[in-house]
Amino acid sequence: MNNQGIVVAITGASGAVYAVRLLQVLAASGRTVHLTISPSGVAVIRQELGIEIDLQAFDPATLLNCQPPWAAATESAASSPANDLHDTQAIHYYHYQDYMTPIASGSFLTAGMIICPCSGSTLSAIARSASSNLIQRAAEVHLKEQRKLVIVPRETPLSVFQLENMHRLATAGVCVLPAAPGWYHGVQGLSDLVDFVVGRIIDQFEIPNRLIGRWGEA
Repeated sequence: MNNQGIVVAITGASGAVYAVRLLQVLAASGRTVHLTISPSGVAVIRQELGIEIDLQAFDPATLLNCQPPWAAATESAASSPANDLHDTQAIHYYHYQDYMTPIASGSFLTAGMIICPCSGSTLSAIARSASSNLIQRAAEVHLKEQRKLVIVPRETPLSVFQLENMHRLATAGVCVLPAAPGWYHGVQGLSDLVDFVVGRIIDQFEIPNRLIGRWGEA
């Protein structure tokens, strides 16, 4: 397993809970996370999770200790997405406009990058090599260095231009992993659907996990 850090970017597509759970799982696994968040990502987190984030003075505990509003009301503590031990020291945060950070350079080694969720505008900028912020620059770095890049789009339906952008990135070796949870693994609550998507994401980095039951397992 590659023990180098993983870059995680949160952009302004719906599905903030996937990003929060992803951070929690990565931190609990002991992996170092290099995190950056777009202003639109902040707006979606506020809209969907009721969490206020200050990009100028971000505290990782804000997301690592987050429990979605529906979890407490509908699910047991044992199945809650926040029911892990999290190390805030594992999260290294970078402002989305700061190009002087390590992840803006190909000389900084990482195990790969995840954009979760990935907005249509971010998808387009990466596909057209037209970066305008650190998130898009870091993605271009991973492309040019031929490192693993996973994007998690959630928007639906998709326009022909979005499909063309996904095809362009997939041709370049990007893993396009839509936030489309499966229902075949004994779903008992919303956290199971969230964990399905997050489990498939971290599978791309060969991080051991039991977030979902494997097909064919008893």
